[in-house]
Amino acid sequence: MDILIIEDEILAAERLQTLIKNYDSSIRMVACLDSIEESVQWLQTKPSPDLLLVDIHLSDGHSFEIFKRVQFLKPVIFTTAYDNYALDAFKLFSIDYILKPITAEALGAALNKYKNIANTIAAGNYSLLSDQVKENFGNRYKNRFLAKVGQRSFFLQANEIAYFFADNKIVYLVDTQGNRFIINFTLEKLDPLLDPQDFFRINRKIIINANSIEQIKPYFNNRLKIVLKGIKADEEIIISRERVVDFKLWAEA
Repeated sequence: MDILIIEDEILAAERLQTLIKNYDSSIRMVACLDSIEESVQWLQTKPSPDLLLVDIHLSDGHSFEIFKRVQFLKPVIFTTAYDNYALDAFKLFSIDYILKPITAEALGAALNKYKNIANTIAAGNYSLLSDQVKENFGNRYKNRFLAKVGQRSFFLQANEIAYFFADNKIVYLVDTQGNRFIINFTLEKLDPLLDPQDFFRINRKIIINANSIEQIKPYFNNRLKIVLKGIKADEEIIISRERVVDFKLWAEA
């Protein structure tokens, strides 16, 4: 098996190589690259490896850009410190999505998945790979939330939610009618439970539903302001400067 590693953190790349060798010393690591540009050039000029191990956040952008510029039809395992890119990984026939710090167990499980489907892939039949992707990502998101008003509780579906916001230590769900409800989650716990196709954390206090956005306007200090459909928020909904680039990538996915 030939593996190409794309990872811009030196220590993380070295750790990956050590974990792979410990898993199977016969695996050949053909290269370890650290940028989008270097990876695109390598993949355009070298024979395709059997498997890519790719960090999502690279020094010159998100590694998904590589696959917009190069056609790569073999399996990919993504690694990241964030848990909101599963949908993009799904689109690229990722067979696994490993959160950092990477453990030997998590990497071993991912490589075992690859071995289990390698013969099918070699035969040109990608149906098993598609099934594996669906198993990995298809049922992981929360579609129903228990909302509270006083002593009353009831369910709201994900498509009825405009946004979530935190006020001190309390997290509220705001529905598409503008009603506000308390929920028993922190934003940190909510983030990986929400479908990243629909939800995005725009700042440290708010997770927005794409379907609730009417307009996006420029705002001072290189930020963006969101105008909601049919409801008026209690405060301005601002995309923080640190999240603007990621938001644009998410919006255009």
